[in-house]
Amino acid sequence: MQPSTTIPSITPAEAAAATDPKTAADPATRPLIVDVREADEFATERIEGVVLLPISQFAARHGELPKDRSLLMLCAAGSRSTSATMYLLQNGWTDVRNVTNGMNGWRQAGLPIRTGTPDPGEGDLPA
Repeated sequence: MQPSTTIPSITPAEAAAATDPKTAADPATRPLIVDVREADEFATERIEGVVLLPISQFAARHGELPKDRSLLMLCAAGSRSTSATMYLLQNGWTDVRNVTNGMNGWRQAGLPIRTGTPDPGEGDLPA
């Protein structure tokens, strides 16, 4: 029998507080929320300031993510982001957490969500 693996996690409220530009650390060092939903899901609703890296492209593009910054992984409900969290932890990233219940949890917590057509560059990795 395999021992169970604990997935590092963070609540939506904790993630919002950790990444809030008004209260969080310097933009270059504060945690980065990585949305692993697909582009059509992102276009429907999203969190301001997140990076979009769809799970369908994750294996090919995960190397674009910084290893020197805390990453908070998010999807619709937590399944895909749990997989992405484990993948990164198994491949050399050390500060990665799953946002529990994903966008569903974010919405249920009453946290801000953007809707409508994404702005050009919205969801891109920071330079």
